[in-house]
Amino acid sequence: MRISRCCISGRTASFNNAPLASTALETVLKRDRIVIAASLAALFMLAWVFLLYLAGQMAAMQGMAGRMMGMRVDDGIARFLTLTLSPMTASVADPVATFILVAFMWLVMMIGMMLPSAAPTILLFAALERKASAAAPFPRSAFFTAGYFLTWGAFSIAAAGLQTALHATGFLSMQMAATSALLGGLIFIMAGLFEFTPLKGRCLVHCRSPLDWLPQHRRPGRFGALTMGAEHGLYCVGCCWMLMLLLFVGGVMNLVWVALIATVVLLEKLLPRGEVFSRLGGALLVICGSYIATTAF
Repeated sequence: MRISRCCISGRTASFNNAPLASTALETVLKRDRIVIAASLAALFMLAWVFLLYLAGQMAAMQGMAGRMMGMRVDDGIARFLTLTLSPMTASVADPVATFILVAFMWLVMMIGMMLPSAAPTILLFAALERKASAAAPFPRSAFFTAGYFLTWGAFSIAAAGLQTALHATGFLSMQMAATSALLGGLIFIMAGLFEFTPLKGRCLVHCRSPLDWLPQHRRPGRFGALTMGAEHGLYCVGCCWMLMLLLFVGGVMNLVWVALIATVVLLEKLLPRGEVFSRLGGALLVICGSYIATTAF
């Protein structure tokens, strides 16, 4: 009888402690979300502060370029880099300095554009980390985020190369927008058609519901978190890369255009029927692109 009473009392204690453990876990998860969300918000604001500053500097450079014979905008951007970011780059040749700044500018834009839509996945990753281990999820979450933007960094280098080539051939204006209506229309049409491709559909499904993917692809250690972030970033690049090329139509540093594309990306990932929104947007892009292309003739 004593043993039975002990067992019963032990079970009762465990049952009574279960709600307490659940409440404690919820409190810890809530604290984790607040800390990580605040960190992501700070990174987002820093990216946009830099973009606003750089856009103002570029506007000043463009005004100067309009008054000085033979001065190219990219030369002004390179000088801006050497004067404001690092005096150590003063010895770097102008084309190299220009490319570094353009690639860095694209990376900062990708952070500002993609962070809002990536934040739910980062927070989900942190919550799963907390439940899987008693250790704080902040270091691995930071590496996951770094891996995500490492992939977008590779995209930024490719975009900078494309921008440099388009500028060298005269297809980009001083505002870094397409000078040809035909080119602009074709970019719109290709971006619209891409919304209907299987690659877009597969990547969008992943970006909209990563809950199944994260536990199945969990890797130990910080390098494992970095790899997971990079893999998740590949899906997001596969989902959005054509939309990013629309920046060459509206202007690479046209921040209204940047914000508009970022909003479209956010809505197609977070809306309840985001895939339908994506296809409607694709149809609209094709229609607009066709109209823009006809104005070239």
